[in-house]
Amino acid sequence: MAKIGIYGSSFDPVTNVHLWTASTVAHRCKLDKVIFLPCSSKRQDKQLNVSDEHRMNMVRTAIEGNDKFEVDDFEMNQPAWEIATYQTMKHFRAKYPNDEVYFIMGADLLVDIGEGKWKRAEELIRENKFIVMARDGINMLSAISKSPILRNADDGHTFHLIDKGLAMEISSSYIREEFKMGGEPRYLVPDQVYEYIRINRLYK
Repeated sequence: MAKIGIYGSSFDPVTNVHLWTASTVAHRCKLDKVIFLPCSSKRQDKQLNVSDEHRMNMVRTAIEGNDKFEVDDFEMNQPAWEIATYQTMKHFRAKYPNDEVYFIMGADLLVDIGEGKWKRAEELIRENKFIVMARDGINMLSAISKSPILRNADDGHTFHLIDKGLAMEISSSYIREEFKMGGEPRYLVPDQVYEYIRINRLYK
């Protein structure tokens, strides 16, 4: 039985922190594979800056050579009204029926789910396992205890909390701003992603 992490984000663009985070989570949680899942531009709650194709290409080139990393365009291929993390995790559990599949997320998203802001939040929590990364200013144990949705599913196996060393942030929005203003964010993204952005004149 393998352990697989699903790492969803805009990746607009993918940054060195995304890669470092995925590598650290894989190491600490003994994951056999991390699947990068760029979100779809059809999502109502996202305003993306480059096409799905560009974001897929950037992730693909960023993870090249790492046998533990894969990228999947599942959400990009779904109709807008069907895009939800609940449906996504249902798909991956069916794809890997003999493995343990985890959704990797930040503590800020844990809070949002606990407040019922996500589609089918109760079913999502009840049917899946989560790796939750610390975020500055968020007490993860407190967030779980304050939410009926979360605490009723807290069986000791649903949430794997990583509360040390993963709060470092390099936001994709900062990198986009640097490119737009003629700055130099070169070492905040992988070299090959930097070249891809420059050659395709993205974020100008």
